[in-house]
Amino acid sequence: MKTKLIKMTMGLGIMALAAQQLQAQPRNCAPREDVIKRLEEIYGETRKGIGIARRGAVMEVFASDETGSWTITVTLPGGATCLVASGQSYETLADALPAQGKDA
Repeated sequence: MKTKLIKMTMGLGIMALAAQQLQAQPRNCAPREDVIKRLEEIYGETRKGIGIARRGAVMEVFASDETGSWTITVTLPGGATCLVASGQSYETLADALPAQGKDA
């Protein structure tokens, strides 16, 4: 009986967290132009990298050379850009690739 009650409680907790994530998602999305403008004006961040993600989404990394702040965004095919992650201490690396024929 205790095990069943614990499993039910954990299940409800997971459902509540999932619902919270779904509700939080739209708050982190806006038209791409608005997101880029805000990242540049408020945080001094410019685009440092870009890539294609699943289902045609575009992933971008923005960072500030002056403050080290960084943000990862994903732009969905419908045009909404969502903030995925952000942080501090961004560094641009230019590691040399290993010579051909040699393992990394």
